[in-house]
Amino acid sequence: MNRWRKSLDEMQARRRQVSECERATEALSKVTSCFQQLATSLGSNSDGGFLREEMDETRAQAHRICTGLHRRLVHLLVDAEPAQTEPAQSEPCQAEVSQTEPGNLELRQQAERLWVLFYSSLETFLLDLYKTRQLIGQFPLTQRRDRQALVNTGGSDSVSGVAARAAMVQTPWLRVEEESKPDLQNHIVLLEAMLNDMLQKVNVAFWAVESTQKAWAEALSFLTETHDQDDTLEDMMEVVAVANDKRFGCCHLSSCKIGCLLCLLHS
Repeated sequence: MNRWRKSLDEMQARRRQVSECERATEALSKVTSCFQQLATSLGSNSDGGFLREEMDETRAQAHRICTGLHRRLVHLLVDAEPAQTEPAQSEPCQAEVSQTEPGNLELRQQAERLWVLFYSSLETFLLDLYKTRQLIGQFPLTQRRDRQALVNTGGSDSVSGVAARAAMVQTPWLRVEEESKPDLQNHIVLLEAMLNDMLQKVNVAFWAVESTQKAWAEALSFLTETHDQDDTLEDMMEVVAVANDKRFGCCHLSSCKIGCLLCLLHS
């Protein structure tokens, strides 16, 4: 009974860790998306000291999330591998095996999916850092006359809103590891080393990891909601013009938008 209770507590602890990693993956996606959006303003008329300071803060926040998520996922996946061979050595009773193996297998699959998502996010983020390094090299802004080389894109949107969204993203774990903020070049080196370390420490076949939702599920749901809104607008555009108890020649079809506009003009 004590062994079963211990395995149950371990499974609950691992489930909490997987849930934290899921929230960390979502937070990393939001932060890196904000960084990518900020990077599009480099070299434009929106570029300046404020933009680059906010990019450094956003990059530092992404670095903290990446470091913590990498450490936790390695702990989850590396510790799960010997646990699979342990039942063959100790041979516990069938009741314990049947109750612990399915849960451990599900958590292992969830951790592997998060591993693939995290690796893909790191690759995309690393490409954005490459582009940022190149653009900062072309537009250094070290002197006042350097602003003459900025490209007038015609855009007037402020970057403060994007920076505010990035600052509002919180890490899922309560205790945040204090990580030194690296400069851009060292950050690139650290990410490259992290990607290599991920491939060496954990053996996860990318092609064997299955998704838990259908492809383009979010896009399809958005298109469905948009289509429903279009139907509602078409119903509202149905106009029946009545004057002197006589109907104008109007086709009462919801798809005939031109006819509805003509009816409005005649009325």
